[in-house]
Amino acid sequence: MNWINNVVRPKIRSFLTTKREVPDNLWIKCPETGQMVFYKDLEANQFVVPGSNYHMRMGADVRLQHLFDGGHYDRVPVPPVAQDPLKFRDGRRYSERLKDAKANTEMEDAVLVADGKLDGQAIVAAAQDFRFMAGSLGMAAGEAVIAGMTRAAEKKSPFILFAASGGARMQEGILSLMQMPRTTIAVQRLREAKLPYIVVLTDPTTGGVTASYAMLGDIHIAEPGALICFAGPRVIQQTIREQLPEGFQRAEYLLAHGMIDMVVHRHQLRETLSRLCHLLMNERPVKTVDKKKLNGKTHTTNGSGVEANLIGSRNGSTPAIEPEIVGPEERFDPARIEHHERQHDDDEDVPATRSQRPKDRH
Repeated sequence: MNWINNVVRPKIRSFLTTKREVPDNLWIKCPETGQMVFYKDLEANQFVVPGSNYHMRMGADVRLQHLFDGGHYDRVPVPPVAQDPLKFRDGRRYSERLKDAKANTEMEDAVLVADGKLDGQAIVAAAQDFRFMAGSLGMAAGEAVIAGMTRAAEKKSPFILFAASGGARMQEGILSLMQMPRTTIAVQRLREAKLPYIVVLTDPTTGGVTASYAMLGDIHIAEPGALICFAGPRVIQQTIREQLPEGFQRAEYLLAHGMIDMVVHRHQLRETLSRLCHLLMNERPVKTVDKKKLNGKTHTTNGSGVEANLIGSRNGSTPAIEPEIVGPEERFDPARIEHHERQHDDDEDVPATRSQRPKDRH
């Protein structure tokens, strides 16, 4: 009787009442609009919320998969560094924090460096992962950035950096701050080798990373809505005691004030980087680009000329953008503008004829 009560009945009860565990990230809430998005749909859309076009944060490995051809790349080895040189402790040991971050992200530190091909062009890329202690810059992260730039100089290839960081890692003190001049020297080596250095600023890029290698690129690209600054807007507002402009230190605000070169949607980022790399290296891409396609998708219009399908949206909520084909006569030509201005100046210098002169008043 005890066997029936203790073994058989609990097993039957557990079989009938077992509940499936629901993953924590099954549904994701948009921070901007509060829209609930199925995680698989969000992942397939490169972590861009379909309704609001809000760009969620991406892991370093996912970014590199979307960048390289076929998602294939080789990791660049990074020299090992001391894990806890200062024996730092603030309620928890720094070594324990590192152990937890490595277990959660399956990374050795905040920066992942890899080399591969982008539309047939050999490149080296590095991506910071904000999940790893807020993407903070420490000794290991600095060594990773330097290793990536050194590999690019050896291979004579462009270097692309995806920046996402909360600043220098305070647990490493002055050793963390020393990574700023070290990475600056590595950037200078790329310039001496005349190799392109392209920086993609993602949300957020702040602190010592912004004060060093993140703002030293040849071309600066930002994702829409990304926070890019040294000190955050809350700190600035509390310091100067004034209300800051709307959208202060966001990507669009910096573009309007000349801080960055362009703001590019994530769905168009790979195509833009490929075009820039081939242009700066004076090489042609392996595959031809169809002008009727954008991001590899054909865009059609309905009878009224309004686009019927969308970029990166399954439910038809974001208008698509089709590249406009510009004729040769409409393109920017400095020689034509100089000729027009010179002709305009000559017309102003010619004295008016008798018929054009105003009559003398008696």
